[in-house]
Amino acid sequence: MSRSLGDIVGALGGELVGNASLQIARLAPLATARADELSFVAQARYAVQIQTTEAGALIVPASLKDAASSRGTCIVCEDPYLYFARLTQWWKAQHEPAEEPRVDPGARIHPSAVIGDRVSIGPFAVVGPGARIGDGARIGPHCIVGRDAAIGEGTLLYAQVSVGDRCVVGQRCILHPGVVIGADGFGFAPHQGEWVKIEQLGAVRIGDEVEIGANTCIDRGALDDTVIGNGVKLDNLIQIGHNVRIGDHTAMAGCVGVAGTATIGAHCSVGGGAIVLGHLTLADRVNISAATVVTRSIHQPGLYTGMFPIDDNAAWEKNAASLKQLGRLRERVRALEQRTDNDHTK
Repeated sequence: MSRSLGDIVGALGGELVGNASLQIARLAPLATARADELSFVAQARYAVQIQTTEAGALIVPASLKDAASSRGTCIVCEDPYLYFARLTQWWKAQHEPAEEPRVDPGARIHPSAVIGDRVSIGPFAVVGPGARIGDGARIGPHCIVGRDAAIGEGTLLYAQVSVGDRCVVGQRCILHPGVVIGADGFGFAPHQGEWVKIEQLGAVRIGDEVEIGANTCIDRGALDDTVIGNGVKLDNLIQIGHNVRIGDHTAMAGCVGVAGTATIGAHCSVGGGAIVLGHLTLADRVNISAATVVTRSIHQPGLYTGMFPIDDNAAWEKNAASLKQLGRLRERVRALEQRTDNDHTK
């Protein structure tokens, strides 16, 4: 199952320095790599590990070529991290070839559904009336594709993914196990101490090359659709509320929550556990730190952070009590400043 460095460079490019016939059995982290394994060094701050790693070969930038070649074989490229990402894709394709398309006899496909060429549908999957499955799509076991829903060409749904009625998933997307697309948004009208359900009449539209992590939920819109742009990457356990719009190539880490009708621009990033409140707007290229609660719209690109530092409980309680006094302290300072200004004008 090993591959030679010559094969790797032939497929992905880069400058090979050293032994092209060296056989690589595995891709490995720098700290634990062995003599038959390949790793990478992306930044100069890790250069010290070039001499200590036991990796048989390294992927390095041009600035580290001399250091890497002095210890042995290496591949020199412009962006080692990107090269490594593409290498993982090539490696997986080499070692896990795609299975032949097959529709399991245990799948339930409505007669009015339209199934493209080279489609795989796993056992106990359900494809509803009027649903459309694009060429080369793969629908895993126990998936549900609802009435009039659409799955784009080359898209992969792992096991137990649910795509609700009228929802659209674009081309070459990956939806990991347990993803729910098109659950009802959280909409209720208060009436005499009770909650009256607002039917969610919109859908979800997901662009091309989107990846959605396990057990993430994207709610359908109340009237208009919830929209996820091209190239968006969502981690596990994320909640996207109804009528949210997320721009192209934005990424969110695990456990992020985005409340209804928020609009997030393109090329943004949201750190794990962060919250974006409803009806807010984030401009393009806004980066939100982990655990931040976004309470106002952000109209300029940049990095934004809003966290209260962790402390032992007794100190935290004192600081929290002090924060409650800030309003009074501010008014007292203003009064003192005004008194001082008046004294100076006399």
